[in-house]
Amino acid sequence: MTRRSSVRDFPASSGWRRSVGWLALGLLLIRADGSVAVAVSFRNDVMAVLSKAGCNAGACHGNANGKAGFKLSLRGEAPDLDLLALTRDQFARRTNPLEPDQSLILLKPTTQVAHEGGQRFKKDSDEYAILREWIVAGAPDDPAETRKLVSLEVTPTEKILIEPATEVQLRARARFSDGTTRDVTSLAVYEPANGVATVDHDGLARRETMGETTILVRYLQCQVPVTLAFVPDRPGFQWQNPRPQNYIDEQIFAKLKTRRINPSALCSDEVFARRAYLDLLGVLPTAAEAQAFVVDGGREKRARLVERLFDRPEFADFWALKWSDLLRNEERVLDQKGVQDFHHWIRQSIAENQPLDQFVRELIAARGSTYSHPSANFFRANRDPVARSMAVAQVFLGARLQCAQCHNHPFDRWTQDDYYDWAGLFARVDYKVLENRRQDSNDQHEFKGEQVVYLARQGDVKNSRTGKSARPRFLGVDAPIDGDDQDFLENLAAWMTRAENPWFTRVQVNRIWFNLMGRGIVDPIDDFRATNPPSHPALLDALAKDFVARRFDLRYLIRTIMISRVYQLSSEPNASNAEDEVNFSRNLLRRLTAEQMLDCESEVLGASPKFEGYPVGMRAAQIPGARVETRRGGKSGATDQFLELFGKPPRLLTCECERSNETTMGQAFQMIGGPAVNQLLTTADNRLGRLLAAGKSSREMVEELYWTALTRAPAVSELEKLTTYLDHATDRRQALEDATWSLLNAKEFVFRQ
Repeated sequence: MTRRSSVRDFPASSGWRRSVGWLALGLLLIRADGSVAVAVSFRNDVMAVLSKAGCNAGACHGNANGKAGFKLSLRGEAPDLDLLALTRDQFARRTNPLEPDQSLILLKPTTQVAHEGGQRFKKDSDEYAILREWIVAGAPDDPAETRKLVSLEVTPTEKILIEPATEVQLRARARFSDGTTRDVTSLAVYEPANGVATVDHDGLARRETMGETTILVRYLQCQVPVTLAFVPDRPGFQWQNPRPQNYIDEQIFAKLKTRRINPSALCSDEVFARRAYLDLLGVLPTAAEAQAFVVDGGREKRARLVERLFDRPEFADFWALKWSDLLRNEERVLDQKGVQDFHHWIRQSIAENQPLDQFVRELIAARGSTYSHPSANFFRANRDPVARSMAVAQVFLGARLQCAQCHNHPFDRWTQDDYYDWAGLFARVDYKVLENRRQDSNDQHEFKGEQVVYLARQGDVKNSRTGKSARPRFLGVDAPIDGDDQDFLENLAAWMTRAENPWFTRVQVNRIWFNLMGRGIVDPIDDFRATNPPSHPALLDALAKDFVARRFDLRYLIRTIMISRVYQLSSEPNASNAEDEVNFSRNLLRRLTAEQMLDCESEVLGASPKFEGYPVGMRAAQIPGARVETRRGGKSGATDQFLELFGKPPRLLTCECERSNETTMGQAFQMIGGPAVNQLLTTADNRLGRLLAAGKSSREMVEELYWTALTRAPAVSELEKLTTYLDHATDRRQALEDATWSLLNAKEFVFRQ
């Protein structure tokens, strides 16, 4: 068969509408004699059509195994392979240059023959015309000199639409290597992040509900996020002009004003005290501490409270718990001594206010005995190059690389080569297992005993795409690390934590913000990519710059956030911010974490829970590991079951996502009559027993319980009802237990306001 030319006369029957369409796509060529011709590029046009129609999406033929015997590369990452699949696979049935309209890639997406994916485009569409012209030309590959896509420009990239405005036209223009540009609005793919808006074939975004959304506009390998905000008119809205305390407030309030949202009022002193204790220490203030703070009439008393809490040992306990979760400090892979030593090292670093960049450098460059050099336990828990590389990328750089293991990342910049070259940095980490007193012979991942982490002279990772050894290099850096004698871990630790590395600083700032505010500026907090933009990019940059200027001082950053007006806003919504969940116009309610819940119950009741394998008096937040390992078939204690039910993570992943703060019916049953709560409630010498033994009046007992459990005085009606109930009870102890039980089950107690 003789291949036809890739240029043919424009079909007169197509009509003026089609001519306008082809002009918009930039596919018309004018011959010397003035006649019109059409040139179709496989890589710039055909591949774009396959993406536009969704053919190469993960749910369709871009699936790892393809669909119905037809496999395309995911989102067109491998045009060479796609060309073979279209023109050679299945006896070349998919493209038929002799009878173009009988080609399967035209018949199926137009549903002229049965197609499981349904209709993807119509016969009179530009997509059909592009594919047909390419097939008529002989389905050729592009010549070597064909222009290549360099960048994609989208307008607008950000737009605020105030009611009654309901739609905005997005336009996409591709820029190519030869300096030319082309409107690709009708060939670009539009992917809204949520249901706030929909986008039609030609880029018209329409509001479905009020709120904000990000729309990913994609053409070939380039993608641009577009942020749209649909704002209610709110007739009569007036900006209340709240007074900012620092640059955090200035940034947050500036955006709220454009969204016609007034922030909530400042929270009360009682709420602030409770919030500060829970966020910094994981426990409640005592009745005496709360009352003293409320009656304090001095200026800056909230800032002074924050400073005092930093010096409490519970601060190091609670923030060491957060890092232990992230760094997989759990007994099955580390053993009991390793867990305790690793936890002690983390806690001591926080207690001494070690700069965060120094803490991470010591962690990444660690080696030696897991007992005498506890930071080496991080690599003991992550035992292969892939696990190490993904953990470090996600925790410290906010890059989720998992998708790039099998193909180029569909939502981020990372390629397969980036993935394997990054993993190559960790290939030489090796272990000497000095002893292993494994309890479960069936569990090959269990280790009990000392190990030595060291850097071997050799070791590599195979790139599954090329079959060759990866070239170790940093993420986003083109040049590999030269020299076999390089200490990859030392180099990595220095590169990653340097002040000029924006990923590291922004990720750590975002995590601290999340722990105090309940939501990240980037959310999820370890998923930094162009297609998941920050809600307040300028604020994130300002916090990162401030953090670097203060030499990565954790306490300084926490203090800066907590003295802001934004942190101190009430959780009570107003008329304008009731629906807002992303702009920090009010404090977000969130359920106490598992450890907070149990420790606060213990504190209210004045009784210590019992944890298997740990001494009496230890709080849940002080437990070094996830939980004590039991032999096969063994049962966990009541307190371990409580913590697990309320979302304490098993620490199998280096991810915040393991911890759950969702509410469930199982948790309700635990609070109503679970053994962990009942043991604390019925202990003879707990707070209730001591109140009765001291001869306290009903009024005094009710006031103390309210201040201890809810950090406030009881309302007049509450005080009267409970006092009357206790005064008339035949069993005063039982009545006091019932009253306390009701406080522990109150929303005020269960949720951090």
